[in-house]
Amino acid sequence: MTLWQIILAASIAVLAIKLLGYLVPPRVLEKPGAARTAELVTVALLSALIVVQTVGAGQGLVLDARLPAIGVAAGLFALRVPFILVIVAAAATAAALRALGWAA
Repeated sequence: MTLWQIILAASIAVLAIKLLGYLVPPRVLEKPGAARTAELVTVALLSALIVVQTVGAGQGLVLDARLPAIGVAAGLFALRVPFILVIVAAAATAAALRALGWAA
């Protein structure tokens, strides 16, 4: 299979799975266990995406200025700082570390 065939097949599979979700009866989704699982899966997937984008580079790991910036952002989120200030602080942290030559 070519890359585009794989992408097309994966897209069709994802669409089919999404459409199957409409066949689930509402009473199943109203159960507390199902709602809690949906919430936790969403958070876990978003967290995994953030980690992969922060430390992943191809098939290896890269520990550069992004990692401390994410740490600063996580700490500020824990303190419930407004989102825009979290972004500015994380960007400033990464920029300062790069200016100091800590990482590319």
